[in-house]
Amino acid sequence: MARLLAPAFLLVLQTFTAPPPFVHAGDSPTLDTPDLGTGLLANDTEDPTPTPPPGTSKRAPHSIIIGVRKGGTRALLEMLDIHPEVAAAATEVHFFDWDENYAKGFDWYRELMPYSYPHQITVEKTPGYFTSALAPERIHAMNSSIKLLLILRDPAERVISDYTQVYFNRLENHKPVQAIENLLVRNGALNTRYKAIQRSLYDVHMRNWLRHFPLEQIHIVDGDTLIRDPLPELQRVERFLNLPPRIMSSNFYFNQTKGFYCIRSDGRERCLHESKGRPHPAVNGTVLQQLRSYLREHNRTFYRLVKRSFDWQ
Repeated sequence: MARLLAPAFLLVLQTFTAPPPFVHAGDSPTLDTPDLGTGLLANDTEDPTPTPPPGTSKRAPHSIIIGVRKGGTRALLEMLDIHPEVAAAATEVHFFDWDENYAKGFDWYRELMPYSYPHQITVEKTPGYFTSALAPERIHAMNSSIKLLLILRDPAERVISDYTQVYFNRLENHKPVQAIENLLVRNGALNTRYKAIQRSLYDVHMRNWLRHFPLEQIHIVDGDTLIRDPLPELQRVERFLNLPPRIMSSNFYFNQTKGFYCIRSDGRERCLHESKGRPHPAVNGTVLQQLRSYLREHNRTFYRLVKRSFDWQ
């Protein structure tokens, strides 16, 4: 049920006639944008039509990063790609959540996977899968024993990151933008139909996945922890995927300028795309508290579903 805001706040809200000034988010970068193109992953090649190495083939994924949008899926894939036994798909395929792609069939899907050796596992990530009503059933039909990776962050912060991505995309395309408060609030109440809020109802989406997969096949990565201290989270992922431990602390270094960890592997250093770490809006405190209050009960339900709690406000 929508919750009414205090009348005093409605006077404040009326002053939001233009997007508020942006300030830098000090604690975590924006981690997930749609398809950033090829050339980002350690095992990628710049040649769009390479000759496959002898002994390799394209195979359906052994593991899929199913989401969540703005949860850190790109960071997770980049960091996991350090492992020599991982072959990571470079782009978001949207096979299981877009009907027009799913209609093209599994052969089309497999052709979008990278070449891999028999000892490697193939991993693809599409953040839209987690919130798709059809993706769980479709993935189960492909491989009922597949291992799924789900990276989540504080759901309120995820809403703000979601807004931030759309905000900058609209600016770059010379489209009009709105203040975040004008999207979070409608007629004096929290706009729970706002898509960014809907995506942060983790319990609602998780129920759908648990109808098709046991919890043991879904490993949840703490996106907030991954940014602060990536190695322990990645070691848990290695164990979940039955990979030998190959990712080490020397594979990461903290970039003071960007404010988050970058990757060092194969003699190269690289950071996430420049779109990561974008400034976030300074959200009105009353609106932010209303958002957190609404999400709190959903968070508790999610904790019960996954038998685990997180340090979300």
